[in-house]
Amino acid sequence: MTSVLPSQKEVGSGTYTFSSQPRVVHNRMKYRGTQPPMTEETYNYGNIMYDRRVVRGSTYAQQILPLSAQPDPVEIQRNQEARRRALAKKRAKELLRSRSPEPVEGRKHIDVQTELYLEELSDRVEEKDMECQTDAFLDRPPTPLFIPAKTGADVATQILEGELFDFDLEVKPILEVLIGKTIEQALLEVMEEEELANLRAQQRAFEELRNAELAEAQRLEEQERRHREEKERRKQQQREMLLKEKETAEKVAARAFAQQYLADLVPSVFSSLRDNGYFYDPVERDVETGFMPWLMAEVNKKLERNELGRTILDMLIREVMEKRIEDYRKLEQTESSDI
Repeated sequence: MTSVLPSQKEVGSGTYTFSSQPRVVHNRMKYRGTQPPMTEETYNYGNIMYDRRVVRGSTYAQQILPLSAQPDPVEIQRNQEARRRALAKKRAKELLRSRSPEPVEGRKHIDVQTELYLEELSDRVEEKDMECQTDAFLDRPPTPLFIPAKTGADVATQILEGELFDFDLEVKPILEVLIGKTIEQALLEVMEEEELANLRAQQRAFEELRNAELAEAQRLEEQERRHREEKERRKQQQREMLLKEKETAEKVAARAFAQQYLADLVPSVFSSLRDNGYFYDPVERDVETGFMPWLMAEVNKKLERNELGRTILDMLIREVMEKRIEDYRKLEQTESSDI
């Protein structure tokens, strides 16, 4: 927004100067809050970067017209024609844009929200347009090219042909030096190439000899490794064979000792088991373990039933006796009351 600057015109000079009117400085609030209400006497001062009178960008390639220059009518007509074509294209786009069908007679279209949830449109910002008219500046005339004034006197010296330099005479030593240096450099380069070729040949021969020695060393190391592994494998097989022989001899000796030890052990074990009762008559064992516990359990059940019958009989007798005693007491009370 452009700043509002009231203008004052000077009578004698014909130029325009701009100044802002004095205004009261308000106390700045410590925290952000609501802005004070705008009045008619309050002026809005915008950023100078949005002022149309400020030139932006490089001014190096700007075309400065003289004061007496008039606008080209052809250029004006071309601009008007381009503006007219742009307006016609915009109008055609608006006509071709798809719209809703016209409402029937007696009705009109209204804005309807199409979202899933209805929301109140309360985020509308109040807008107010303000504008002002300022006088345009006249273009500054181009600055004339600066040409310094001439000082001093011109002096000249006449030199005839051949007085200062003879090309055929002067170029001979230079050519001899150039040719000698070129030949010397060429010889040095050839010698250097020969030396490099010899060095490469010696290097190739050394590489071949070293590769052959390395291959022979690797072959001998591989042969030694195979011999060492074969020796270790044979030693391991011999140790396993001796260990198996020792285990076999120990098993044979243990079997013979066990047979000799167990020869007299079986009869003594059977006799001791028979004496301790491990070998018994099955009928007798069945009677002891099956019939006798069952018989005792049945006897206990019979005794418990008899005990239960006696208890119930005692309870019945007690209840009958208590009832008869109560009846006698009631009878005595009635007789005493009648008397």
